[in-house]
Amino acid sequence: MLPMPTAADLLPLLPELVLVAGAFALLMLDLFLDDARRAITWVGAIALLLVVAWMSFAGIGGQGTVLSGMFVRDTMSDVLNAGACVLVALALVYAWPYLRERGLLKGEVAVMMLFATLGMMLLVSAGSLVMVYLGLEMLALSSYALVAIDRDNPLASEAAMKYFVLGSLASGLLLYGMSLLYGATGTLDLATLRAAVAGSSEPGLLLAGTVFMIAGIAFKFGAAPFHMWVPDTYQGAPTPITLFLGSAPELASFALAFRLLENGVGPLDDHWRLLLAGLAAASLVVGNLVALMQANLKRMLAYSAVSHIGFVFLGLAGGNAQGYAAAMFYVIVYAIMSAAAFGAIIAMSSRGFEADRIDDFKGLNQRDPWLAGLVLCVMFSMAGIPPFLGFWAKLAVLRATIQGDLMWLAIVGIVFAVIGCFYYLRVVKAMYFDPPPEGAPAPRSDRPVRLALAVNALALLVLGLFWNPLMAWCLRSFT
Repeated sequence: MLPMPTAADLLPLLPELVLVAGAFALLMLDLFLDDARRAITWVGAIALLLVVAWMSFAGIGGQGTVLSGMFVRDTMSDVLNAGACVLVALALVYAWPYLRERGLLKGEVAVMMLFATLGMMLLVSAGSLVMVYLGLEMLALSSYALVAIDRDNPLASEAAMKYFVLGSLASGLLLYGMSLLYGATGTLDLATLRAAVAGSSEPGLLLAGTVFMIAGIAFKFGAAPFHMWVPDTYQGAPTPITLFLGSAPELASFALAFRLLENGVGPLDDHWRLLLAGLAAASLVVGNLVALMQANLKRMLAYSAVSHIGFVFLGLAGGNAQGYAAAMFYVIVYAIMSAAAFGAIIAMSSRGFEADRIDDFKGLNQRDPWLAGLVLCVMFSMAGIPPFLGFWAKLAVLRATIQGDLMWLAIVGIVFAVIGCFYYLRVVKAMYFDPPPEGAPAPRSDRPVRLALAVNALALLVLGLFWNPLMAWCLRSFT
């Protein structure tokens, strides 16, 4: 039986406790609000996320290990939690006018995003296999429901069903891998598991458990060949929900991989690094080549997400502190870029017009030069063109891969980084060199969306010029 924790013992959990108390309070408050006052729930959720982000950033409550090692708060968890909260708050700003126009603005959407964020935070701070699974399922169940919010849309319902079925399969693989590791070591605690793996005489069972666990991680990341749910879910879900799925949860996926692989089965790194290298190469090849053939922008971004996951795996496969810091830096940069890319689609869309095809961006420079300039920043950063932030992220993971003695993988990364530029530049060409289609609707004029997109897109340029502090922050998480 676990000892009863005191109030002082729970201080490192303060951001999570504030978030869960605030989420329940908003859920109860929303019951008494009509549609005209729904903004109260929405603004309250954004304010709550920003407060929790500040608590994580400022280290309120202090770092430490509580609940008998089940919960770990360290520099990595503070960085990722602060980033996840800010990105979810940004997703709520983008989502407000889009969902209101389509009659989908419900208080449950904001509250489910809060509970999904709580799942991410538990996952990021997991110190045991139980906490990993608890955080993962809290995030997954909220995400399934969010994808299905437009239940009268057959495409959204199909996307939600595929996401649920394949997500359940991924959870099953992960859980099976964990059960094999528990069977081999007799512990659920990650620190104890690592020590047991180092001295185990059951390498076969441990390796089998690790392989199933990596398959589950690859499913959750959307890495090839486990990426089948990504394009359909990204295309079918309402765009603000796609924005949410493609940004903050990626930070939690990185934490899931790091906690399970390095903190759990670290002594087997000679084996799992090779598996990650293979998944990285497959993701780079499949993601980039299939993205080249897409005319739908959301599907193109979905396949580009697969290729970006390949770059994250480059850093993880490189191993050591430099590699983990590079992978963490990359996943943060990718989450910011992904939010801006889907934010651009929201800024272009209106009721009855989703702006989710590349052709919808034709002649945008003639219709709205400022918006075209912001989209150009996003596409250049995703392509990895200097001085945008995406360039430094790619450079960091490639350097970590070379330092990890995986030169062949770094060459694959460089070749497909060049190939990947093509489909991003197609969007730029459509905006600047193609005439606008007849009768094309004017881009959205909502100030909050345009302001959020401007901050989001220009951050890619500004942070690209001053990227060292963010990278140093990531390095401190592993040294």
